[in-house]
Amino acid sequence: MAEGPPRPFIVPLFLPQAGCPFQCAFCNQRHISGKPRGVPEPAALRRQIERFLGYRDAHRGETQIAFYGGNFLGLEQALVEELLTLAQGYVAAGQAAGIRFSTRPDSVDARRLKWIAPFTVAAIELGVQSMNDRVLTLAHRGHSAGDSAAAMVRLKAAGYRIGAQLMVGLPGDSHARSLASGEATARLGPDFVRIYPTLVLRGSRLALAYRRGRYAPWSLARCVATVKDLYRLFQAHGIPIIRMGLQDAADLQDGRAVLAGPYHPAFGHLVLSEVFLDRASACLSRASAAGGTVCLRVHPRSAARLRGHKNRNLEILRRRFDLDGIQVLPDDRLGLSAVTAERLEAPSG
Repeated sequence: MAEGPPRPFIVPLFLPQAGCPFQCAFCNQRHISGKPRGVPEPAALRRQIERFLGYRDAHRGETQIAFYGGNFLGLEQALVEELLTLAQGYVAAGQAAGIRFSTRPDSVDARRLKWIAPFTVAAIELGVQSMNDRVLTLAHRGHSAGDSAAAMVRLKAAGYRIGAQLMVGLPGDSHARSLASGEATARLGPDFVRIYPTLVLRGSRLALAYRRGRYAPWSLARCVATVKDLYRLFQAHGIPIIRMGLQDAADLQDGRAVLAGPYHPAFGHLVLSEVFLDRASACLSRASAAGGTVCLRVHPRSAARLRGHKNRNLEILRRRFDLDGIQVLPDDRLGLSAVTAERLEAPSG
């Protein structure tokens, strides 16, 4: 949670499953994006861009037009160039600073990089998902961990900012394999990471496996615990995680899309609440704060994470350290990740 420049203001354009050569076991992009499969007409894309540009305010970072939901470099050259030309028009007009897209690692090659070279591409996000080949095979990804490594090396050499998208809880995955994937990804040096829980979406291969008893989704608690450790791992490497959990969509919230699995609309908040619980517990242990009343100081933007859902973290800390009470004092002099403790009242004799 290092403080840094404002995140880009993203104008999202969804191309659900467009350019994808495989139907991954976990995938049903119509539900994830809320959009039908395919590439929208240019007029529809322009309407989407204009609508989102109207949401900008002075506090947001630079504007980037983003193509998500499909395998961008898996599209035909003419279509790639048409979409990039459309977005580049807004860059040329000063309404956007750059373009970004998501793609499969095995679609990154010298031929395709020539297609995009004339355009202002600010970042490329790779659907790595896992760095374990067996997990990738069971997920029907159709590419290997080696493909992901080669794609990152190639993109780095070309000077692009790289995002790595990872998933936890895929078939064959485990806590240890997820952490090993995280470590292998971190060693490749992406500029940022997204982490998603594996959900059983209706209409996916995974839904069929789940109904036949061949796949058991992870619990929410297990998934949060694993992503918490991944958060720490990437933080130790100085690599920001820009999202944990899926972007909300109406049919994810109302249950129409998710058959089973660790869906939560505030998944990232749950992970960060666990991170702050650990930090506060370590802080109280160092201060030998057992009994009495204590004050925990935290940056105002992190106070809700420290408290946890319905003050759950404070209750856990109160019981763990036999405290009479805990006060949370927002302090904007602290960093976003910092927690300090002081005793307000000694334990009664």
